[in-house]
Amino acid sequence: MSAFHFEGLVWHWPIAIYLFLAGLSAGAVFFAIMLKHFKLYHEAWHSPFVQAAAIIAPVAVFGGLGILVFDLTRPLDFWKILVFYNTTSVMSMGVLVLMAYQVVLFAWIACIFQRRISQLLGKRLPIVQRLLNWLVLQEAAITGILVILAISLGAYTGFLLSALIGFPLLNNPVLPLLFLISGLSSGAAATLLGGVLLRGNPNGVEVRFIHGIEIPLILVEIGLLFTFFVGLILSGGQSQVAALNALGFGFWGWIFWAGVVGMGLTLPLAFNLWMKVSADRKFAYVAVTASFSLLGVFLLRNFILYTGQMTGT
Repeated sequence: MSAFHFEGLVWHWPIAIYLFLAGLSAGAVFFAIMLKHFKLYHEAWHSPFVQAAAIIAPVAVFGGLGILVFDLTRPLDFWKILVFYNTTSVMSMGVLVLMAYQVVLFAWIACIFQRRISQLLGKRLPIVQRLLNWLVLQEAAITGILVILAISLGAYTGFLLSALIGFPLLNNPVLPLLFLISGLSSGAAATLLGGVLLRGNPNGVEVRFIHGIEIPLILVEIGLLFTFFVGLILSGGQSQVAALNALGFGFWGWIFWAGVVGMGLTLPLAFNLWMKVSADRKFAYVAVTASFSLLGVFLLRNFILYTGQMTGT
């Protein structure tokens, strides 16, 4: 038995990437909205960090869907999932949330960048201009709906794995909240990394604001991981076996302790705390911290997906 191929394996790495990208998209949108409404206001469209989030969010969700489609046994039948919804299927309802999320996401992006889009259009396509003006009038409603959909999408990534019946590590009520918080962390990291790559100020108001939220997010994620595994261990039986198998000294044990806990949580937390008390933030500090956070969340998705299927009830 290898770390990636073993008896009972139902889902493999494409699902982990899909879950990672969906959570990242939701997190990037969440932080872009926070920046717009609490710090940048009507000038948000100038910010390289909001621009980065506006690029990352749709690209990530399209990339995740593309991977999911090609992983299907019959990818050309994917359109049926988009048309025929099954209210008892977690994946079907998740796709419905994903479709609604994309529509509202593009409406929100149009609101934020309405001024720039209008400048580019000039007097061409007046119908598009009228649509943009109408969307701006609905911005408050669009933003509220998008926040709800982004949070729903982030939590859905955990509910999807919970739907695999017969795997005690996956059938854990903490999992949706854990994936929501870690998805927000990955969105924050992607927004920061994309922003500084677009020549955003690494010591600017956006970075300081996101880091101020990112520190408690990391602490909450650590607490949720602790709760996740302590609950399994105290439950006894196969739940305890599943937790101990996951946290052992094999391949996935090293991925968890060195990758998820070490590189993905401890180092970003230490760097964030250090940058908080230092005089200013540098490009390298922000970029390296964000990269470690992204790597940690990606490893967490793979760790939960694979170790969760190693032990059945």
